[in-house]
Amino acid sequence: MKAVLMTATGDPEVLQVQDVQNPAVPLEETELLVHLRAAGINPIDTKLRKRGTFYPDKMPTILGCDGAGVVEAVGAGVQKFRVGDEVYFCNGGLGAHQGNYAEYTTVDERFVARKPTSVSFAEAAAAPLVLITAWEALYERGRLEPGERVFIHAGAGGVGHVAIQLAKLKGADVCTTVSTQEKADFVQKLGADHVIFYKHTDFVQAALDWTDGEGVDLAFDTVGGETFHKTFPAVRVYGDIVTILEPDAKTVWKSARQRNLRIGLELMLTPMLQGVVEAQQHQAEILEQCSKWIDAGKLHIQVSKTFSLKEAVQAHHLLETGSVTGKIVLLVENN
Repeated sequence: MKAVLMTATGDPEVLQVQDVQNPAVPLEETELLVHLRAAGINPIDTKLRKRGTFYPDKMPTILGCDGAGVVEAVGAGVQKFRVGDEVYFCNGGLGAHQGNYAEYTTVDERFVARKPTSVSFAEAAAAPLVLITAWEALYERGRLEPGERVFIHAGAGGVGHVAIQLAKLKGADVCTTVSTQEKADFVQKLGADHVIFYKHTDFVQAALDWTDGEGVDLAFDTVGGETFHKTFPAVRVYGDIVTILEPDAKTVWKSARQRNLRIGLELMLTPMLQGVVEAQQHQAEILEQCSKWIDAGKLHIQVSKTFSLKEAVQAHHLLETGSVTGKIVLLVENN
């Protein structure tokens, strides 16, 4: 099969399309063989490419956590899926199990969800990691309740644009930061109640003004660095802040402590990295629910641009510009 191999750490040029062996058959008891049609590209892919995977002894490797495709074969113990079923999932791509920048992969049926029927494989492949991340950050780490006020950083980004919609589905009010009028129009269509142009406006003061000086109930940091601790004063006393980035060593915690904030750390890759099967199954259940919302027209996944497998280098270059609205996807079927 064709696959994009990461042959070394470094710039996007270390990604090379090569012929590799198909996944091993016969399958494990509960495994599916999936003919991939599309693979989502996420910031974790570029980070692993630059610094190395979690399993550096297993090189070269195939990146890509997000995949969507058609079940081509099933293990003897598979119960939920049949050959021909369309599925999507977040599995592999961290350096141990094969990722999804390829024509085929194997995945345990417990970690797979049925693809939304109303969207393309590209849209489905763009969805899993960001859906799970936003769901866990808002609903589980942040314990979001109806009627609460949420501040989401980078609302036009991959995680951000999904987080806005999930927050609205919960019945929350949402403010978010953007850099351009085009992105402001985009997030407002998704349901954002208040838009902050962070390049020209003090986002803390803007959030306080929006909440009559009280601060938001929950802040969701998708940017990291100084943005994380600079957001503390925008959160109400005894409020929540959740970040998907590792807090910087230079983080100034004083304001968070004085306001008695509850800090949430969200890494949706934890179940895969730690081998927590129950948590991986729960993430598949999240995707099943989101699939229903997508098909009901309540949830939209924005794909900004697609590339073929052989264009993976260009795709990584584009993602690293940091200016992408929504998601970037590799179309496997174009090869």
